[in-house]
Amino acid sequence: MKQLTSSPSKLAAESPADPPQSRPIARGADWSVSEQICHAGPQHRPFEERHGEVVIAAVLGGSFNYRTDSGRALLYPGAFLLGNAGTCFECGHQHGTGDRCVAFHYADALFEEICAGAAGSHRFRFAAAMIPALPKLAAPFVGIETMGAAAPAIVIEELAIRLAELVVSTMSGAPPARAAFSPGDEQRVARVLRFIEDNAERPLGLASLADVAAMSKYHFLRTFQRTTGLTPHQYLLGTRMRRAATQLRASHAPVAAIAYDAGFGDLSTFNNRFRKVFGVSPGRFRKEPPTQIERGPVSRPRAS
Repeated sequence: MKQLTSSPSKLAAESPADPPQSRPIARGADWSVSEQICHAGPQHRPFEERHGEVVIAAVLGGSFNYRTDSGRALLYPGAFLLGNAGTCFECGHQHGTGDRCVAFHYADALFEEICAGAAGSHRFRFAAAMIPALPKLAAPFVGIETMGAAAPAIVIEELAIRLAELVVSTMSGAPPARAAFSPGDEQRVARVLRFIEDNAERPLGLASLADVAAMSKYHFLRTFQRTTGLTPHQYLLGTRMRRAATQLRASHAPVAAIAYDAGFGDLSTFNNRFRKVFGVSPGRFRKEPPTQIERGPVSRPRAS
């Protein structure tokens, strides 16, 4: 494979970053899950690494640049990093410091079996570097975010397989086009992503977000969607919904209080949107085991 390099003009960094801190969560014969915490920032130079196995990583916090053989992407909370086995990649933090991910690794035989069922071919490979924070992936994302170290291995393994099924079926149906954006646009969008992450509970309009990016509303809207795969409003609502769902699992606070704290001003609107995203009411989501809800039928692409 052609080695991935970065042009000197893009690297004002002085030294390579330390490898991310890796905390194992669970492991089976053909899969593993670990938490990855990175403290790199703009002062660090990215370096080339290699995916030993297929990886799907949920981004829980921070934003960073990711580049591999299938393209480049700006990763942000709610999105999923995708990596094919044996491919080289780079991660950089030109626009902010640190990130936190939970990475699922799959052995070749297991992933090929999943792909045969979810995509119709065991030869499936990821054709893009990431998958956006889509509503259909919100339930497994919350399952990942609330997954405790004491969770039974079978529960984590079910979640790992379900996640791979959803990602593969989604990607095989309509692989996202590779984003084309300039480093300057990427920097502006990254600034807005972090702003939303810090202020999601506040009323945020298109004009105020465009001001953060120092762009016109029209140019900002097009650039944000081209870079992230979502509109600013979709990303804001998704962030609020994931946080509310996480709090439902992690606390005993009333549903109304959680909805208002997350930024939803109307309880009925929150309840209706929650059902559309997660398929159940907030009350049922809180009471039922994670895998009971998150193991729905996988929608496979129709044959052409």
